[in-house]
Formats: sequence, C-alpha cells, structure tokens
Amino acid sequence: MRDVFIAAGLRTPIAHRGGALAHVLPEELGARVIRALLRRLGLGGVELSGVLAGNAVGTGGNIARLMALRAGLPEEVPSCTVDMQCASAAAAISLAAAKIASGQGECFLAGGMESASLQPLRVYDARDPRRTLVPDGVYRTAQFSPGELAEDAMLRGAERVMQQEEVTRAELDAAVLRSHRLAVAAWREGLLGDVVLPLPECARDTGIRPHLTQRLLDRLPPHFGPGTLLNAGNACAIHDGAAFLLLVSGTFLRRQRWKPLARLVAAASRGGKPQESPRGAMRTADFLLAQQGLRYGDLAAIEFNEAFAVIDVLFARAHGDYLDRYNRLGGALAYGHPYGASGAVLALHLLQSLRQSGGGLGLLSIAGAGGMGEAILLECC
Repeated sequence: MRDVFIAAGLRTPIAHRGGALAHVLPEELGARVIRALLRRLGLGGVELSGVLAGNAVGTGGNIARLMALRAGLPEEVPSCTVDMQCASAAAAISLAAAKIASGQGECFLAGGMESASLQPLRVYDARDPRRTLVPDGVYRTAQFSPGELAEDAMLRGAERVMQQEEVTRAELDAAVLRSHRLAVAAWREGLLGDVVLPLPECARDTGIRPHLTQRLLDRLPPHFGPGTLLNAGNACAIHDGAAFLLLVSGTFLRRQRWKPLARLVAAASRGGKPQESPRGAMRTADFLLAQQGLRYGDLAAIEFNEAFAVIDVLFARAHGDYLDRYNRLGGALAYGHPYGASGAVLALHLLQSLRQSGGGLGLLSIAGAGGMGEAILLECC
C-alpha cells in the first residue's frame, strides 16, 4: 500500500446561515477554494486523479461534478459526492486516501462544501407514508433513524446524551466559553491566515464571539423547556463554507519536489446508536486509536467537531489530562459547522495545531447523523 500525504489545504471563511455567503451557491464556494488552491500550488487540473466532495444538504445529484466543472477542471477529471452528513468531508478524505494507497490515482482533491442558507425544501412522494407525518409532506432534514422522524432529531439526540450522562450546565458553559476564547486567540495570533481564503463577501469567520461571557450564557433559555440543557450557546449554529485538501502519493510528491504538510497514517469509520449521535466522535476516535495500538497520550493534537458542547464534556471527563491538546484553536461552537465541509475544516485546524506544538501525531474525529463517526490520524512532516 502506498503512503498518502497531504500537500496543501484551504478553506473559505465560515459564515452564518443567511449571512455574508447566503447568496453563494455551495458548488461555487467549493470551486473558489479549488481554483485558489491549484493556483497557489501551480498545479493544472489535468494532473488530478479525481475530486471527492462532501455535501449534506445541497440540491442533490452529483454536486461535486458540478463544482469541479464550475472550477474549470478538465471534463476528464472524475468527481464524486459523498454524503455522510456531518462526517461527509472526513469520509471524502478517507476515500481519497484509500484510492491513492491502493494505486487508483496519485493526486486527489478531497473535502466538502455546504450552503445551509440555500438548503432546499423537499417533498415526500404522495405514495410515501411519511408524507402524512409532516406538514404538507415538506421537509428539510432527511430521516436518520427508522424509529425517528423529526426535523430536530440531532438536537434531541444531544439533549438525550446530556441527560443520560447527567451533564451540568456549568460543564457545558465552560466548553462554550473555552471554544470562543481559543478561536479569538487563533485569529488574533494569525494561526489561520494561511489556510483561510478571504472572499469578497466575507474575509473572516463570522460566528466567533470575542465578548461572550458567562452572564450572556446565563440568559439563554433551554431549547426544550424547563429541566433541559440544550440551548443556542451549547449547540453550534448553522453555517456556510467550503474546505479542501490536496492528497498525493509519495511518487507524485517527489515528482513535484514538494514538502508535504503531513502523512495520513490511518482512518476509520464507526457506527453506534442513531439516537445518540454526539457519542460518535469519541467512539470512532477510540476505535481508530485501538486499531493502531495508540493512546490519547501519544497524540500531540486532537480535534473533535463541536457540533454540541456535550462532545467536549465527554472528552474532558474521559481524557482531562489531555485537554491542553484538544481543539487548541477553538471548535465549531465558535467557528460554526458547515456540515459537508466540517471534516476538512478539522483537518486544516489539526495541521495548524500540530505545527504549533512542534509536530507529532494528530487525530481528528467527527460525529455524523444516524450515529456515525469518521476519524483520521495524521503525522506532521
């Protein structure tokens, strides 16, 4: 099996749904990143073996192909859309790595794009029994579990895990404040400048709150009413954005005379109870580390997607000794979560965190709707 390397990566700023990027098509967001990345590398599209792009709530079809053509890539370059919901971009990276490792190509663009702002309404067919279960048969969010049909299934799953684990409001608030504080510091210290592509509509991430305080969090009402914990602070907001990596073989790397950012060591997927999706991040990370004979103490940097603060709380309870290596630049509670792109955003932040810590092994993991998870292990070069 061939070694797989990350040669470069880039993302857009992450903007609130209905905000600065609200009128930019998801395929255009991805195309802008791809064009800029290839231009930065001095690479022609003809040298690509393929494009793998995550997308969760777009218009359907093979939106990756639409994006590749919009980016001006040659028609001969194949493109494939990956839908693992929140874990889509991480799954796309894993698939691209597997293709390189097995000799199916030498150079792939992998990542994802999402426009929650332009998420279409859908309608169940008249013959579909679910049509009678939602108003006018119209829905935005797909069904993730056979036993649950609800637009807010992910929110209910997070609340369910909070109650099961007897999480406290104080633990959740601490995670939220930490995420925003670290994200503010990352931008202030210039740690993201070379991985974020400024756009005419938006030059910086819009979700980070420099002045967030405990007093402000105390004013947020619980989403599901008295006795519940989920609120607008400890659940990430909904965003637009795109992010892509260039994955290459060692042969391609030597031919281009490039120095890689990292070697992709291993990847893994794992499933669990679909009604408890926030558990997917640590479950999949634990599974991958066990496969590789590693422990969290062997890692120099760790990135979990903060779709909900309960994910941070579970990590802090289980691996508190390594919290200084965890989401060092802040997480999705601050930056946001453009579903289909988030796995690639995590990879870029992990690479920056590894550089900050002087190299070593890094792990990213992301939970996906339906109880899924995807984890990737990198080694800084």
